[in-house]
Amino acid sequence: MKGNDVDGSNVSRPAPVGFPRVVLFDLDGTLLDSAPDMLATANQLRQAHGEAAMSLEQIRPHVSKGSRAMLAAAFPALAVAERDALVQPFLDAYQGLSGQHARLFDGVEPMLAALEAAGTAWGIVTNKPEYLAREILPMLGWQQRCQVLIGGDSLAERKPHPLPLQVAAERLGVAPAECVYVGDDERDIVAARAAGMPSIAALWGYRQADEQPAQWQADMMCEQASELLDPARWPSTRSERGDG
Repeated sequence: MKGNDVDGSNVSRPAPVGFPRVVLFDLDGTLLDSAPDMLATANQLRQAHGEAAMSLEQIRPHVSKGSRAMLAAAFPALAVAERDALVQPFLDAYQGLSGQHARLFDGVEPMLAALEAAGTAWGIVTNKPEYLAREILPMLGWQQRCQVLIGGDSLAERKPHPLPLQVAAERLGVAPAECVYVGDDERDIVAARAAGMPSIAALWGYRQADEQPAQWQADMMCEQASELLDPARWPSTRSERGDG
């Protein structure tokens, strides 16, 4: 692929004034409020097992932790092995429901438009299986806008390992230090730090009650995506500092 097709871009232009050259995002809980789709998926499985429907408030804090965490919330009485056996049925059910109830978080679309207007390239690094993430792009009109996509099963490692972020930067032709990663989970910030990539903790996403983002050591924390319309809210990168 060439041009702006997913995974086909090479970012050779100068760094945009005030914004990073490249921004990489987590998907669920950062760009996309997918909790309503996940709720519908969990309730479909619960109904099949004779269980009553659960509420959005019950599943929402677990969405960024992945299918196993959501299944633990949906089926707390099941043994781990029994829940693990439901992972693929959960993913299959989600695939049929994906995009039906999800929406972008407030401020995401204007923020992406501002980045694009400034000449910033952006992409997605998620732990969601790649085939599921790719199916979402055309639903959002992002298949020509998102310039790289790495899923949780794309590589030998997934977040919090830094490899997905490193490969995403490599595919865009930049060093990790020239990118910023935005995510709502501690594993996002851990992965970015290990990759040598500045990071932003997206506080508008999904968190469990005992999580303390201030301890994650992100370079910045933002309460709303709309804050990122301000170039001053972005951490500096190597290219902005003029490093080699």
